[in-house]
Amino acid sequence: MEIVQVGEQVLRNKAELVPKEFFKTKKLLTILENMKIALDSQKDGVAIAAPQIGLPYRIFLVSPRAYHGNTKDIRLVFINPIITKKSKTTEVMAEGCLSVRWKYGEVKRSVNTTVEAYDENGVVFIRVGGGLLSQIFQHETDHLDGVLFIDKAKNIVDQNPHE
Repeated sequence: MEIVQVGEQVLRNKAELVPKEFFKTKKLLTILENMKIALDSQKDGVAIAAPQIGLPYRIFLVSPRAYHGNTKDIRLVFINPIITKKSKTTEVMAEGCLSVRWKYGEVKRSVNTTVEAYDENGVVFIRVGGGLLSQIFQHETDHLDGVLFIDKAKNIVDQNPHE
């Protein structure tokens, strides 16, 4: 699975809600599997949104590398996520993106965030995240709204290890 890079229109479009009839289908499971493959192909990736593999759906996955899961294979799946609460406390955080390869910058994000979403079975859940997880929730939700971190970042630098 190729990860779409900045310049592709799908990264700038507002993603579509996943229809209820997609839940528990092979189509949705295939999308999630393709996202997992793409994310796992990048050793430094901690999350990915469906538009990053060219699909216009409101879905993102969080890698177990981003949090202390019980199992290294558990991925957090967020379908049709909505940020329902953000802390007023913010912090400037270092940030990068698999679709804006090797560019890094500083983005002001809320320290804690609450997200309501559906899992792959169509069950609603609420997840509260702090620190890196909160940053991921905000970064990935931005992707679903056609916003890239470089639109918000300050002090952007290029750190391509291949140059």
